[in-house]
Amino acid sequence: VALVTAGALALDRLFPPDLTRYHQRSSEVVDANGRLLRAFTTADGKWRLATTVDDVDPLYLALLKAYEDRRFDDHWGVDPLAAARAARQWVSRGRIVSGASTISMQAARLLEPRPRGLLTKVIQSARALQLEWRYSKQEVLAIYLTLAPMGGNLEGVRAASFAYFGKEPKSLSAAEAALLVAIPQSPERRRPDRAVQRAQSARDRVLARGFEHGVIDQSLYDKAVTRSAPDRRLAMPMHAPHLATWAAGQSPGTAVPTTIRLELQNALAQLVTEERAQFPDRAQIAMVVVDNRTRSVVAWLGGSDFFGKAGQVDLVRAHRSPGSALKPLIYAMAFDDRTLHPQSLVEDVPVRFREWLPRNFDRDHQGAVTVRRALQQSLNVPAVLALEKVGPQRFLATLRSAGVSPGLPPGDLGASLGIALGSATISPLEMAGLYNGLATGGQFSPLQIRRDRPRAEPRRLLGPAAAWYVGDILAEAPLPEGF
Repeated sequence: VALVTAGALALDRLFPPDLTRYHQRSSEVVDANGRLLRAFTTADGKWRLATTVDDVDPLYLALLKAYEDRRFDDHWGVDPLAAARAARQWVSRGRIVSGASTISMQAARLLEPRPRGLLTKVIQSARALQLEWRYSKQEVLAIYLTLAPMGGNLEGVRAASFAYFGKEPKSLSAAEAALLVAIPQSPERRRPDRAVQRAQSARDRVLARGFEHGVIDQSLYDKAVTRSAPDRRLAMPMHAPHLATWAAGQSPGTAVPTTIRLELQNALAQLVTEERAQFPDRAQIAMVVVDNRTRSVVAWLGGSDFFGKAGQVDLVRAHRSPGSALKPLIYAMAFDDRTLHPQSLVEDVPVRFREWLPRNFDRDHQGAVTVRRALQQSLNVPAVLALEKVGPQRFLATLRSAGVSPGLPPGDLGASLGIALGSATISPLEMAGLYNGLATGGQFSPLQIRRDRPRAEPRRLLGPAAAWYVGDILAEAPLPEGF
């Protein structure tokens, strides 16, 4: 016994189970509550979503064990009673009547696919014992639940549940659970999108076995067998696709937890679709939404037509001219310096700065106005004069301290007053972070997007009074025409 045990341990060390296929899973991006925003196929083109025992409905697990391996919880990877029964039937009838494959043996087969045969069965049995020696029952089940073939390029229970039912497998009906138990035995012949009747018949056999062993009662069985199996595949979830693409690229093959709120994301996506329909040129719309209390990004729309022309350009992260959107920051710094006050009078008159003569949008000037009115009306000359007081290079340094990377025109070293009117480019994501700093009393930090990354400590770059002044002014700014 000691010699056999030592030999087994040596073989286990020399030939550990190869979990490569199990670890080569789809990249996933999930929302603040762990719900799937978007998943991506693996390098070999499979939908292979990580699945654990906690991810599936208990009824599915009960039906799986009743149909595939009733003594799964008791054996060590190989079921000696089932093996003896299969061997006796093989000898007495001269052919294989029933198999003795356990869920653990199937997990071993899925990890290392081999041609069918007696030697393969022996190897799978050894690997099953090895898996059970090294891992818990729940971990062995996780391997099966993640790798079980479900037809086409679908692997695992979660991928199949999304593709056939459009939901996580945590809340499967009896009919749905039985179908997912049945498919892996013959995934191409039983895939419901190609052979719905054959899939339904196989599902009903699983239900009958479940009824026979007391997993489901008569009423549940009668109800389940009357349900039609799905006859088509559904699209995988596709929420916040621009963010998901970016996040998955940072951590391929893992589940990336974000701060996105799915309900808000979907509501705003619908709003953007409705607004875009009002534009005669069908312009793209991007939107980023921040929870000012937590500094978290809660919605991210990088564009309004992901599969349209240039639709996969993420406009939330793309740099562009901010127009007049930096003016509140300029005035806030001037307020902090006490060189201006909301009630200070400034001149909105033609002023030439070397070769440049800034004008307002309406090509007119309003003369002497308060700073409050100048900011509310987004007047250009007072903003340029305010930036001159603050200093453009100091202003850019403050933006960089807030986590912004402004882009400057070729040859511009940061001394241009045109920054006040949009000559320096920044992204909408960075702009949202700047306005978050104003909303939180002058404390700035990069926004949180991933829940698995530490939250950046905010830096005070403005006094709370200056930030309050700007918020008070903007609260009374007139809405754009038509809103």
